[in-house]
Amino acid sequence: MSVTNALGRRKTSIARVYLTAGTGNITVNGKDAKIYFPTILLQNAINKPFEVTNTLGQFDLNCNVNGGGSSGQADAVKLGVARALVKYNAELKPLLKAVDLMTRDPRMVERKKPGQKKARKRFQFVKR
Repeated sequence: MSVTNALGRRKTSIARVYLTAGTGNITVNGKDAKIYFPTILLQNAINKPFEVTNTLGQFDLNCNVNGGGSSGQADAVKLGVARALVKYNAELKPLLKAVDLMTRDPRMVERKKPGQKKARKRFQFVKR
């Protein structure tokens, strides 16, 4: 029983993913994935690499996620799963790359600038 592990990142979230051959059980931070990610959109994001490679239900997924919000965490897990599948079987890489699952999303939160309300929003301009 070999364990394949990988790392996925998105925004400020970091996911450590461990894949083992199994029946399709997914646990995130010790909880079932359907409890940890309650919306169907986030659950589909985690399962997308499995659906693309037709390996749904063949692996048990155990992952530890920290940082960020639920959307960033789900995308971090998605990238980690895709990388772990490629480590397990390198022939799956073209399939995952075609659906853009192998690239890390570089977008981060822009910092707040001094003299402004937020990153780009400014205070109201007073002419007189």
